[in-house]
Amino acid sequence: MTERVTLAQGNGGRRMRELIAQVFVTAFGAAAPDTRVDAAIVGDPGGPLVLTTDGFTVQPLEFPGGDLGALAVHGSLNDLAVAGAEPRYLTLGVILEEGFEIEVLRRLVASFAREAAAANVRLVAGDTKVVPRGHGGGAYFTVTAAGVLARPGLTPAAPRPGDRLLVSGPLGDHGVAVMLAREDFGMSGDVRSDCAPVLGLCRALWPLPGLRFTRDPTRGGLAGVTHEIATACGHGIRLVDDSIPIRDQTRVICEMLGFDALTLACEGRVIAVVACDEAPRALRRWRNLPSGRDAAIIGTIVAGASTVVLETPLGGERIIEELDDDPLPRIC
Repeated sequence: MTERVTLAQGNGGRRMRELIAQVFVTAFGAAAPDTRVDAAIVGDPGGPLVLTTDGFTVQPLEFPGGDLGALAVHGSLNDLAVAGAEPRYLTLGVILEEGFEIEVLRRLVASFAREAAAANVRLVAGDTKVVPRGHGGGAYFTVTAAGVLARPGLTPAAPRPGDRLLVSGPLGDHGVAVMLAREDFGMSGDVRSDCAPVLGLCRALWPLPGLRFTRDPTRGGLAGVTHEIATACGHGIRLVDDSIPIRDQTRVICEMLGFDALTLACEGRVIAVVACDEAPRALRRWRNLPSGRDAAIIGTIVAGASTVVLETPLGGERIIEELDDDPLPRIC
């Protein structure tokens, strides 16, 4: 018989302690936090502390190229990396729905533990709750991540006219991979999520004095990030369509279903704004990394109104609008 989550496993008693010990403590082994206490004591981080909190609600929970556990680690640590921080600690809050399969939970937690260990980051605290059947979506993970500031000054207000925009790799893969995994459209493909750490990509650019800003284009995609930059810095952005890397299959699926790849979430890419004279060096640094071999210079900061314009292959232009609705809910 399939073992499933029960309400008793969220009541704070013996069944809950057993679930935590058998699933979470087992997954983390010697690196598991002390479950006997309600707060963690951590050492002096050695510099300004950077914090981020994020919730993860992807559906399906397992998809080509990733799962909820890996997504929760990378999504949190990537937010630290693009803020110029070296990750140190994680906390994990889990909300489970009554009836959720324990074996699926084991896989998700094992994935979380594996990716946290690979990033050399400690899980220092956690919490588990169970909601009644029909009141949740299987499993939700909420993560708080803490790190030490290593590269200050990266803000969306910093870009100046003439600066170049770079992207570390193809856009839209995560959104399309999750969409195909849902099987809502009767389509199949071999697109895999780009769910991955971006710390190496960020570290490669931190030494550059002309690095202005970095951001991972998650919800809202490239369109969301460029609008954030344009609004904050007070200048416009011109993107060149032919320069933006998008895999052929991702592009075809988007065209067939009416999605814009520029608005789809990525989970392992970085958008960077770099001074014009340092953009070629930044591009070389990225292309020397396996995760940045398809990096490209895709646009320029321009003086004028805070609009985002895409130059088309035929010499035309179109305004890139910020995402208004949510065509793919529960994507990350």
